[in-house]
Parts: sequence; C-alpha cells; structure tokens
Amino acid sequence: MELKPPPMVESDTTLTGAEIVIRCLKAEGVEFVFGYPGGAVLHIYDAIFRQKDVKHILVRHEQGAVHAADGYARATGKCGVALVTSGPGVTNAVTGIATAYMDSIPMVVLTGQVSTHAIGEDAFQECDTVGITRPCVKHNFLVRDVNQLAITIKKAFHIATTGRPGPVVVDIPKDVSNLTAPFHYPEKISLRSYSPVTKGHGGQIKKALQLLAEARRPMIYVGGGAILGNASNEVTELVRTLGFPVTNTLMGLGSYPANDKQFVGMLGMHGTIEANMAMQNCDVLLAVGARFDDRVIGAPAHFAAGNPTRKIIHIDVDPSSISKRVKVDVPIVGGVKEVLTELLAQLKNSGAHPDAAALAAWWAQIAEWRAKDCLKYDRASPIIKPQYVIEKLYEVTKGDAYVTSDVGQHQMWAAQFYRFDKPRRWINSGGLGTMGVGLPYAMGVKLAFPDADVACVTGEASIQMCIQELSTCKQYHLPVKIVNLNNRYMGMVRQWQEFFHGNRYAESYMDALPDFVKLAEAYGHVGMKIEKPADVEGALREAFAMKDRLVFLDFITDQTENVFPMVPGGKGISEMILSEEL
Repeated sequence: MELKPPPMVESDTTLTGAEIVIRCLKAEGVEFVFGYPGGAVLHIYDAIFRQKDVKHILVRHEQGAVHAADGYARATGKCGVALVTSGPGVTNAVTGIATAYMDSIPMVVLTGQVSTHAIGEDAFQECDTVGITRPCVKHNFLVRDVNQLAITIKKAFHIATTGRPGPVVVDIPKDVSNLTAPFHYPEKISLRSYSPVTKGHGGQIKKALQLLAEARRPMIYVGGGAILGNASNEVTELVRTLGFPVTNTLMGLGSYPANDKQFVGMLGMHGTIEANMAMQNCDVLLAVGARFDDRVIGAPAHFAAGNPTRKIIHIDVDPSSISKRVKVDVPIVGGVKEVLTELLAQLKNSGAHPDAAALAAWWAQIAEWRAKDCLKYDRASPIIKPQYVIEKLYEVTKGDAYVTSDVGQHQMWAAQFYRFDKPRRWINSGGLGTMGVGLPYAMGVKLAFPDADVACVTGEASIQMCIQELSTCKQYHLPVKIVNLNNRYMGMVRQWQEFFHGNRYAESYMDALPDFVKLAEAYGHVGMKIEKPADVEGALREAFAMKDRLVFLDFITDQTENVFPMVPGGKGISEMILSEEL
C-alpha cells in the first residue's frame, strides 16, 4: 500500500519506538490495551509503566487478551487493542485474531518480534508473524524502521476501522522499539490502493425501492453489518415504514427490537419456523449487512432452487461478499447506514407503498408458521431446563444486560430466548465459533461499561478454555456474572452425535469436571450451585444484587435437552427438525 503525503502533527520530540507506540495509541483515543508481557515487548511495557493515559489490562493468556480487546470493540464500536510478545505470544493470539477476522471486528494487535538483524535466523522466540497471521487479518505490517513506526500505526487504525472492519497486526522488532526517531503523527491518512466505498449508487437504490414497492411477499434479512455500521436506527425506521417482516442473523440480533411484532425471530440452522419459511418463500428479499453464510441459508442450491423467481437486493460495504454464495439481482455496495439513509429519503420522496392486501395475506401466512411455537419446551420438568434459565436471566436483567456467550448449545439458547432490543448487547463468536471467548468478552465489556450488568452465558466445556481469566477479573475488580449451563457434556457435539452418529458419544462426555463453586471461591469470587428449577430465579436475583462481586452460577441442567429447531448440515433452511419429530 502506498501512502499519499498526509497532513502531519509535527513534533520536535525525539522518542524511542516504544514511546512512539504509546503516543500513537493516545492520539487514537485508546483507553485500554489488553496484553501479556514478554522479552520482545519489554521496552513497550516500560513505556506503558511511565505514563498514565493508556491503561494496560494484564490477562493470564494471550488468547484472553485478544478476546477481551475483541469484546470491548464489539460492545463499544471502538477499535480494540491487544499487545503480545513474539513467538508463542503471537501464536497464542492467533485464535483471537481469527475470531475477530471472521466477524469483521476492528482491532489492532501489536506484536513483539526479535531484533531486525535476527529475523530469519530461528532466534529465540521467533516466528513469522506476518506469514502466520496473513490468512486471518485484514492487513499486517512488519516495521523494520523506527521512522516508519508512527505512520504504520496510523495506517493500521485506519484500515481496521474503515470499510469492512477487521483486525490489523503490527509486528515490531525489539530493536525498533528501543531506537529513537522524531515523532510525527498524521492527522489523516489516504492509501492509494485502499479506498472503501461508503455511499451507495443512487440508481441501484432506486431499483431496490421499485422492487420493494412491488413486493407481495417481502422479507428483510439483517446481519451483523448493520450493527458494525451503526445502522440499527435506519433498519428500524425502514422496517416500520414498510410494514415488512424482518429477521436477524445470529450476529445481527439487536439490530431490530426483538420484542417488536414485525420481528419473526432469528433465522438459520437454529432459527424459527416463521423466519426460515418466510426467508425461503418471499418474493423480494432485502439483505442488509449479511453474507448468506452456510449457517443462515443452508445449502445455496436448495435456497435458489426452492424459489427461483425470488428477487434479491443486497446491501454490503464489502463488494466481495455480494453474490459470493447467492446470486443477487440488485447489488448495492456502500456503508449500510449511508445506503439505508438514502433509501429512506427516496422512499419518502416517491410516496411508494406496498400492496396492503398482499402484505396482509403474507402476514397471515407468517402467523400460521408462528403459531407452531417452535421454541416450546417442557416447562414442567423437575430438572432445570437451560431455556428456562435464559428466560429468567432476561426477566431479572429486564432485557438490558450485555450478554456474552461461549459457543455451543448455550449460545443458541441465549440467542433464542434472550430478547435483544438494542444493538451491541449480544457479544458472541459467530463466524469462527470459538469456545472460550465468553469470559474474556465479558471482561472487555465490563471495563467499557462498569455500571452495566454483564452476563457470560457458558457451558462447562467452554468456560474451562479461558477460565484462568477469573484471575484477571479479581485483579481488576470486574464483577461479571457467569451463567454456566452445566449438562456435563460438550452439548452441541453430543446433539450431533445423537442425531447423526447413532448415539455414539465419542469423547463428548465430561466426566472429570471441577467443583465450579470451589474453583470460583479459590479465585476470590462467589460461587453458587443451583439444581432445582424453583431456585433459578432467586439465585439470579441474588447474584445480580451483588454489584461488586463476580458470581459463578453453576446451573445443573437436563443432559438430554437439544436445541430446536435444527437444520441438518447440507440441508435447506425449510428442512428443519422440530422437537416433536423425535
């Protein structure tokens, strides 16, 4: 990437590379750096120690650092920042980088590297950071010249936060962090080979409006791009103006109020009947900041063949996501917020409106699907049902908590039963599906919003992947509430083994679990074990009343409970397995 000469913040100050890093972070408004020290970044840590503007959060594993920075970014919309050392520090961080990359999360990861003269010589704690991270970053840099350090960091923040966001790695050799250079930081930056489009094409927007006005069975499908693009208000206004049904992806939950009557629930592999059937049978589909991934539409061939006359409008800031899996009729490249603003303006000026009778008939059909109540479960069970815990969590927090989750059955139940009415309240790993993210996500969110209720919904398998971060929570007084849906299995693995592998539960049973209450107490927190449905609500209320304590709630849940509906892999979204069919 080549740089056009930008306006510069001039400074006569000569600083070390480490000091330049901190000055750059301060200029970018960075509040927290999540990291773990090591030899290659000690100069940077020394510079952190000698200032107070940028706060450092010491995690217990580099994966936790990147996940926490990721969670902070998801909840705030700001760029997360992590700092790790060379070699194993970098390789431990790769899972977190890939997680952020798959979900398009803005993040800058600063990594240490061996001194420039030792690069390529298999030096102690050396690895090819640029090569290792290239497949899972938006961009990465190796800074060999201290005079290029400040401008490289400016590039990193610009690339990470514009267009389709994503993680950017800046690899800094140890000697570069100790050499000195005059500090110059650009106010603005322009890269000749990188110029993301923000404004949508007016003609394409006009075509989209015409299709929407002519629709008889319309559907609006909203993904995480609407949240990343801060377009929830525009989505809500458009949906309510048109009167159309709307569905969210897993990553899009909260972009439209879940309690609104026009919301038909999440769609996809574990989506509602009404969402999946409306998606499959609509005649005009408006896709907003979504990418038609396999967990949403199932097999593309089935999606296309099942409704060949359907017209698709697709709004996305990333042109490579359009017609990638599903051919669309009206592509619109641009920022979701900007495109929807223009679409709303054209809609108001045109006076266009859909056929009221056709729309009423379509809503009647959706009501039939909705009446099947596909999320029902046994509410009279003497064993705690995980769905019940999530429903009570929603009641106790009045639907206003930040909810992070790990990955598995508990993630799907949280998505189905916690009704998100606001964006950036649902923090989970969608694309990569990374077990272990829940607790570090909660740490990042709690640091960003110390007065908010933050709940980490997890399972006994996922929580152990980054459980050492309970120590970080103790050090920095992060009183999150951990809701552990403990069924003594890797639940989603067990569910697939039950459905598709003849009940052969190969290595999915967790037969050596710790006493989570004692473990939480060992880290200095509060632990609770809940075994009866009658005790669920009381335990949650007691936990959330403890505003200054981390509480680990270990709910012993039904081992046999499965997530329904479910679309088997490779099937179409209308080919759902329902609970009553088994």
